[in-house]
Amino acid sequence: MIATMMVMAALAGASDIGVADPQRRVLLDALRPAIERDLGQKVQFVVRTLRRQDRWAFAHVVPQTRAGGAIDFRKTRHAERVREGVFDGPDVYALLEQKDGRWMVREFVVGPTDVAYAAWPDEFGAPAGLLQLRTP
Repeated sequence: MIATMMVMAALAGASDIGVADPQRRVLLDALRPAIERDLGQKVQFVVRTLRRQDRWAFAHVVPQTRAGGAIDFRKTRHAERVREGVFDGPDVYALLEQKDGRWMVREFVVGPTDVAYAAWPDEFGAPAGLLQLRTP
């Protein structure tokens, strides 16, 4: 019960960005070039989570082809990870920061096998609640 209350308190400052919110397109457009470079192809996103707190934003998205098909990660720079079984699906997690009115991608991970973004609050100073992580 106390742990749940701590998580709820940490999330209080973060807000989800809905489909109709104009910030949604701005954030996804800021993220898209980094993911397209990483995957070597044009993508669109299926949004699982898009949340903002102050100057920070967190995205959990699944990239797909512009035609709406699944990405073949065996044809990307992640092919070796796929072959070795250390690629856990198509999910992308990203941290963005707003500086001088522009959203910039600070970090992202593709297909992590663990909670790769757990270190981002310490590494970048992002709010733990934004990432739905418990604060100590």
